[in-house]
Amino acid sequence: MPYEFKTERRVEFADTDMAGIMHYSNFFRYMETAEHGFYRSLGYSVVMNQFDPPVAWPRVHAECDYFKPLKFEDLVEIQLLIKEKRSKTLTFCFRFWKLGQSPAIEVARGLLTVVCVTHQPDGSMNAAKIPQALAEQLEVAPQELLE
Repeated sequence: MPYEFKTERRVEFADTDMAGIMHYSNFFRYMETAEHGFYRSLGYSVVMNQFDPPVAWPRVHAECDYFKPLKFEDLVEIQLLIKEKRSKTLTFCFRFWKLGQSPAIEVARGLLTVVCVTHQPDGSMNAAKIPQALAEQLEVAPQELLE
């Protein structure tokens, strides 16, 4: 059962600010990219229309701590780990590793909590249990990976 997903990205010029470092807000975009890749690795899309009713994943908490900067053309690995799994929510831990040197350097760490919801005909959302088929595929990462 998966609890980890890794993907790599190169910092694009458009990701940087006037100081030449990756703008803090782009770490959240990279987290979302890794989250979507994780769902695809399980055979789903972030748009989960295959469930009845379809489910969506709005964010209820997001945070990121920055340790070292990333710059244009740096290669970064985004490691997604499932930190917590509840009946209706998932919390992901994201570790950002600057590649190209040995060992890789952790440059940031983020958290993202998402809640499983269904959309109602009037446009409102209701929290819902994570569909069983998906929940059975998910496992919390070992504590030593989260430290």
